Amino acid sequence: MNYDIIIIGSGPGGYVAAIRGSQLGKKVAIVEKAELGGICLNWGCIPTKALLKSAQVYKYLNNAQDFGINVPENIGFEFPNVVQRSRGVADRMSKGVQFLMKKNKIDIIKGEAKVLPGKKVLVTNENEAKEYQADNIIIATGARSRELPALPQDGKKVIGYRGALALEKLPKSMIVVGSGAIGVEFAHFYHSLGTEVTIVEFLPRIVPVEDEDVSKQLQLSFKKSGIKILTNAEVTQVDTSGDLVKATVKTAKGEEVLEAEVVLSAVGVVPNTENIGLEEVGIATERGKIVINDYCQTSVPGYYAIGDVVKGADLAHLASAQGILAAEKIAGLEVEPIDYGNIPGCTYCSPEIASVGLTEAKAKEAGYEVKVGKFPFSANGKAVANGATDGFVKVVFDAKYGEWLGCHMIGDGVTEMIAEAVVARKLETTGHEIMKSVHAHPTMAEAIMEAVEDAYGHAIHI
Repeated sequence: MNYDIIIIGSGPGGYVAAIRGSQLGKKVAIVEKAELGGICLNWGCIPTKALLKSAQVYKYLNNAQDFGINVPENIGFEFPNVVQRSRGVADRMSKGVQFLMKKNKIDIIKGEAKVLPGKKVLVTNENEAKEYQADNIIIATGARSRELPALPQDGKKVIGYRGALALEKLPKSMIVVGSGAIGVEFAHFYHSLGTEVTIVEFLPRIVPVEDEDVSKQLQLSFKKSGIKILTNAEVTQVDTSGDLVKATVKTAKGEEVLEAEVVLSAVGVVPNTENIGLEEVGIATERGKIVINDYCQTSVPGYYAIGDVVKGADLAHLASAQGILAAEKIAGLEVEPIDYGNIPGCTYCSPEIASVGLTEAKAKEAGYEVKVGKFPFSANGKAVANGATDGFVKVVFDAKYGEWLGCHMIGDGVTEMIAEAVVARKLETTGHEIMKSVHAHPTMAEAIMEAVEDAYGHAIHI
């Protein structure tokens, strides 16, 4: 069969590209070996947020007295029901993608895909192997949990993110190796339900890609809640032979052995670029990722790549943006390259983290003279009323021209607030324009305006 576009992978990059291609009048097929929606929707972004919401509700109920509400003592939960709700949310969203495929007349081809020379795709399933022809092919095969040699995953005592989403019972203790978004989100979730959690981070601070002040605040908040944290630490081996996992951890003070029911390996992901025909077609790769230009085109004409298999952060919203760009480029529209320096990053632990642009340290390394402003949520009326005063908003401006270089937030609901900074930076907004844009009171978002005021010496409430 011949198509205008065949897309391999139905994650937030693939299915979005398919819909946009169809909207532009193209005949589109999407190849998927598992559930529609990919890892993000089925085993990543969406189900983890459902788990975190359950943890938040449980936390609210256990602290209801702080809000003047009397609730029964010994509030409990059924862990399998928490997991079941999460899986139900993921299933509902997957069915939503299925509906969108049907609505947009996109053919779904089930099976494992391999790209072939001549803009062909070989799809293999249990029944047959069949070739399909397309004018354009978009590779959106995503990524999977990275496995370290010293930390092999057995799916029972040493697990990756998929295992963490579907445990049959709540473990009494857990070691989380790695403190990126996946690590700290699961650390927060399990600790909130009563698991004794220890985070082991190889680098000097947790959430190491974030601004240093954000890292310090999260470490303070986590330690205050009872999560144990080891930085500058490396798991060198694990012993799963007993009832508990024994993890040997090397630190600056020497080696120590930690014990827990479960070890979660959260040391990042690796792109799914093996055995999909890249070498045979001649598509260039670098460090396991497919090399693309500003329009998501690979080194071979007619073949595109998006999402976790290409450069940039492994983020669902970036994959979607790349999918739209690729589809529009194929359709002959005039498209604008993605600004990879203005992609927001969000982490949904508690307190939440959201950031965009350069950190203070990176801005200084780049040679900027900076103006830095900071506003704590402890001085924000809405945050105090919400009982959520941990955290702050931090902004970084170029002192010479007023360019908004970066915005870094940690606190309740900041993942909903970061869009203001993203749009403002896109529009090349200055600090003066933010200060003179009236922000509603009382809101958490006022903290953005007040942080900018602080950067320019106009702070009112601190």
